[in-house]
Amino acid sequence: MPSEEKGKRSRLRLIIGAVTAFVLVPLFIFLGMTVWNDRKYYIVSLIIIALSMVPFALRFEKKRQTARELVVLAAMIAIGVAGRAAFYMLPQVKPIVAITIITGIAFGCESGFIAGAMIAFVSNFLFIQGPWTPWQMEALGLMGFFAGLIFHRKDGRIPRLIPLLVYGALGTFIIYGFIVDTSTVFTVYSSEVTWKLALSTYAAGVPMNLVNAGATVVFLLLLARPMLKKLNRVRVKYGILEE
Repeated sequence: MPSEEKGKRSRLRLIIGAVTAFVLVPLFIFLGMTVWNDRKYYIVSLIIIALSMVPFALRFEKKRQTARELVVLAAMIAIGVAGRAAFYMLPQVKPIVAITIITGIAFGCESGFIAGAMIAFVSNFLFIQGPWTPWQMEALGLMGFFAGLIFHRKDGRIPRLIPLLVYGALGTFIIYGFIVDTSTVFTVYSSEVTWKLALSTYAAGVPMNLVNAGATVVFLLLLARPMLKKLNRVRVKYGILEE
């Protein structure tokens, strides 16, 4: 049955995406940190992009509209990059987490992960690349992955506002904030990491993570419903990025 085959492919993509996000990407970040001493962060970043493309590329098996689908995803990545640049003067007040969450909700886990990873990588060319870039790619990618896992619906139903805002706030503070703060511990203080130093770094990051979480909530309030409505119309009209 075609529906059974689609279900199998969907489960396969989910498994591959989960292995990529939770095993392979952290593994290469660890290798970059230990084997390459954080000097090959461009290579690690490109490996993360290549790995995240694998489950995403499985969507295009036996499909003809690959270019159109990539354009939609590229547009979301461009919006995220432009949004980060537009608010460069306000530390931690950026729409990138909200845009990543919206992408994951509209198009699923694998699209959310690669959108987050690409937004972090590309926007850092406007700010600064460094050994923290792969960590930021993983953190933002996971926000998109979990958003797709929790809120994505095949019928395009827009999630309720309160659960979405709770996820945006807690996810930004706990998932994104923790991973980015951990990158500071291992990339800035790599030669003298201690529990005391790590805890002080996490404590110092709490105010900034709270600001980032609050900004994500505000941007989701402003952008989530109108953007999801438009993305769902595009998805239904052109049959793109569907299961």
